[in-house]
Amino acid sequence: MKEKLTINKKLLKGEDGYKTFSIRIKDDTVKNLERLSEETNRSRNELINILLDYAIRNCEVK
Repeated sequence: MKEKLTINKKLLKGEDGYKTFSIRIKDDTVKNLERLSEETNRSRNELINILLDYAIRNCEVK
């Protein structure tokens, strides 16, 4: 008997564990992100995720 080919459904946008939304960022912050992006060979999106994760883990609410 022939083995069947299984094709999994493609995940719809937003089902990859990420959400898309827009934010306003100061021009200086964008410049710093672009500089850091060039230095690290990482995308701005990747850097923003790294920086946000770090900030959330290391913040304190008083």
